[in-house]
Amino acid sequence: MKIICIGRNYKQHAEELGNKVPEEPLFFLKPDSSILTRKHAFYLPDWTDDVHYEVELVIKIRKLGKGIQKKFAPRYYSMVGLGIDFTARDVQTQLKSNGHPWEKAKGFDGSAVVSHEFVSLKDLGGDIQNLNFELKKNEEVVQSGNSSQMIFSVDDLIVYLSKYMTLKTGDLIFTGTPAGVGSVKKGDLLTGNLEGIHMFDVRVR
Repeated sequence: MKIICIGRNYKQHAEELGNKVPEEPLFFLKPDSSILTRKHAFYLPDWTDDVHYEVELVIKIRKLGKGIQKKFAPRYYSMVGLGIDFTARDVQTQLKSNGHPWEKAKGFDGSAVVSHEFVSLKDLGGDIQNLNFELKKNEEVVQSGNSSQMIFSVDDLIVYLSKYMTLKTGDLIFTGTPAGVGSVKKGDLLTGNLEGIHMFDVRVR
């Protein structure tokens, strides 16, 4: 099972971090060991001083596919979840400045929150590009977005990714985060909602 994460897929998020808006999808991978175990708290690593939350819609791939045409892309997903891509921002910044890969800042244990349940797209209205989602930190909304704001649509992402790697049943695609990312500290409670449906709670330790 692969975890494929899309970077800078919301214009305002790219701009808030001082990055250029990409001309084609930017992606990286997280290992399966990065998934935060169900009902476990997120423990801040001792090798970073600035961990950021990034809430994202998560698409679960439903069948094997390679070189997928856009007209067939909707056949490869039917369930939508919500997740957090935790990022050691200070470490990432240093790696980027040295021209190094980001995995150390993105792929550490517990860095991928995945909602316990995935919801049928049909039950959400059927339009993958019109879904509202939000993240609350200590009951205050810190991120909110709609999938219509994506630079690259879910179908475009599937076409692009499947050009370079085979998508397999159960693979997860983190589709990018809207503006509003920020730091977490011990004691914070992060709550994710998708179209008003409560998807997860994560306590930071």
